[in-house]
Amino acid sequence: MRLRARLSDRDLGVLRHVAELRLMSARQVQALHFPAAEHETELAATRARQRVVARLLRERLLVALARRIGGVRAGSAGLVLALGPAGQRVLALDGPRRRAYEPTARFVDHTLAVSQLVVDVILAARGGLLDVLDLQAEPECWRVFAGAGGRQVLRPDAFVALGVGEYELRWFVEVDRDTESLPTIVRKCRLYADYYQTGSEQRLHGVFPRVCWVAPDEQRAVRLRQMIARDTRLPDGLFVITTNSRAVERLCEKIAETDGASI
Repeated sequence: MRLRARLSDRDLGVLRHVAELRLMSARQVQALHFPAAEHETELAATRARQRVVARLLRERLLVALARRIGGVRAGSAGLVLALGPAGQRVLALDGPRRRAYEPTARFVDHTLAVSQLVVDVILAARGGLLDVLDLQAEPECWRVFAGAGGRQVLRPDAFVALGVGEYELRWFVEVDRDTESLPTIVRKCRLYADYYQTGSEQRLHGVFPRVCWVAPDEQRAVRLRQMIARDTRLPDGLFVITTNSRAVERLCEKIAETDGASI
């Protein structure tokens, strides 16, 4: 309680974002909580972030992974941050204590890619391009339903509801890093289709979110589109494929309603 009383609103904001997203890079933390517009220079913003993150690390509110983005030469900007044991107690998170471990490079890459998409959406909202009505990371965004084979768990990477003009756009988001086989991607899409057929989401919210697959490049995006289009079991219009560079733009596009999916 004494430690929490010493923390600023910005400190708590950093902890909450890292807790929600599981991993964030120091650059991502700086983009959200130390914007250059609030400092005299970009260098001043970087130094402020360095001081705050160093203090949060000393107090075990955050922990840094041994692996850095960009290697040792990246310096403090390359730090990968997770919630520390003191941070978990300060935020009074329910459930078992998070164990300190070094995740795989694949897990770090994927988790940071999801975090970057969330950062981009929040920054777009701050720029007036959209309103964030709801944003859920894992596991909050997971959906449990009764399928043909019994209890099923749909695990999107994120769920977002965006206000764009007079529209509310609802999305399940899957961040693809070109590490899964195309048949595995199609199986995940079929799980979305199974959940769609239950009508559970539609009964709760009136619409079913579209599913946005975010590919690392256009070549991978083309392959995903082709595989999904060939599968006749998948509802038309449910899946949208884009790339990292166009993800926020695509999430803001108003698409004509198809088969009860969200617009």
